[in-house]
Amino acid sequence: MPPKPRGTTLFDAQRQQALQQQAPLAARMRPRTLEEFVGQHHLVGEGKLLRRAIANDQLFSLILWGPPGSGKTTLAQIIAHSTKAHFEPISAVSAGVNDLRRVVQEAQDRLGMFQQRTVVFIDEIHRFNKSQQDAILPYVEDGTIILIGATTENPSFEVNSALLSRARVFKLEALTDEEIGVLIDRALTDRERGLGDLKIMLARDARDYLVNMANGDARTALNALEAAARSKPPAIGETRLITVDDIRDALQSRAVRYDKHGELHYDAISALHKSVRDSDPDGALYWLGRMLDGGEDPLYIARRLVRIAVEDIGLADPQALPQTIAAQQAVHFLGQPEGELALAQAVVYLCLAPKSNALYRAYGAVQRDVAETRNEPVPLHLRNAPTQLMKRLGYGKGYEYAHDLPEGRSDQEHLPPNLAGRIYYEPTGRGFEAEARERLAWREKRRLQTPPTPSPVSEPAPGEESQLPPDELAPGEEPQLPPAASASRRREKRGRV
Repeated sequence: MPPKPRGTTLFDAQRQQALQQQAPLAARMRPRTLEEFVGQHHLVGEGKLLRRAIANDQLFSLILWGPPGSGKTTLAQIIAHSTKAHFEPISAVSAGVNDLRRVVQEAQDRLGMFQQRTVVFIDEIHRFNKSQQDAILPYVEDGTIILIGATTENPSFEVNSALLSRARVFKLEALTDEEIGVLIDRALTDRERGLGDLKIMLARDARDYLVNMANGDARTALNALEAAARSKPPAIGETRLITVDDIRDALQSRAVRYDKHGELHYDAISALHKSVRDSDPDGALYWLGRMLDGGEDPLYIARRLVRIAVEDIGLADPQALPQTIAAQQAVHFLGQPEGELALAQAVVYLCLAPKSNALYRAYGAVQRDVAETRNEPVPLHLRNAPTQLMKRLGYGKGYEYAHDLPEGRSDQEHLPPNLAGRIYYEPTGRGFEAEARERLAWREKRRLQTPPTPSPVSEPAPGEESQLPPDELAPGEEPQLPPAASASRRREKRGRV
């Protein structure tokens, strides 16, 4: 049975009044109804599902996902004031499994005795670990509690899929500049909860600067406004003129919308990678700056640039990889902020380099063949033969030592018989790969003009030794042996330049 609530005392009333007066401006100005709520029209506009559910008190489990200062907690408190269900707020920062069990037990008792539902609001639900989320899952599923979670992180990454499937996700967007302006003007004129009694005059350029630097975060805008107003002494007529310098001093820096462990981390690095792939140095430099300004690990960015060098450029510009490795070394050696210029140089170099994913595709095809085809033994002519027994078995028989051949090349087959003639690397005509294409075409042309005539040699049966005499090896040569009919069946496209 849930504990009997005690009546409100004089001390409770005084405490609530003190909190209301001392609370930050953003908390005092928090909207109390949907009519006061600013922004998120795609969720709470007239006729929208969430607005109808709140107005009709027909709630369901949901997760509010959005950036700081977008209205997640405000929506939860509006629901608390409008629903007939019991509202139980929990902070994921401080609550544990025992707290959840207590809340669930009370919800079960409340439902059984009074037929009253319980809405459990979990702020920062992404901070709950797997066991904590698992603890409430059965009670969300059977309807014992209605869950409302609030998170700044992508629920796909932070919330268990089982719990996520039992709740609707509503994505809140950062407030627009116009919406931030509405909240600022409302706070300046509200005499009960805002700053109306302070006779504040906010200069137009100061207002514009505050709106811009808030970056869509209502909490940042209102609290910076209050800090600037209360620290500014009254002038003639008790008026407080707030200038750009006052706002700049109160803010110190822009409200940064970046989390190096969250979704923006993945979005920003994706934008950087794709800007480089599209050869756009301006876009790439911007996203580099955004990431570094948000506190991203510069060595993480350096590692990604190395990947870009081999994935999107490859041999189209063989200097791309050394450039990125040099940038990584410079960042490691210099630290920040000096090392950031090395990253910027590498980013611009990669943008200007010719692009090719031929090497990336070639190795991908190799990986598929390794995983999906029979792993044949190494052909006899490619095997090393350090012992007489191995020589008698035919290891290394017929191997052509390229340095002893005209033009220093050999057309012997180097793939297993089941993959003979397979082509993996097909260079483009861009950058250095144009020259690589010519080299391969020359090799193929020469091969067609002078086809090899290998001696037909088959592998001995198991347990049978080859009767072939061991070869005499040139200095530094490894014994090799081509398989029967080893002429490679190269596609004609390799012969085209």
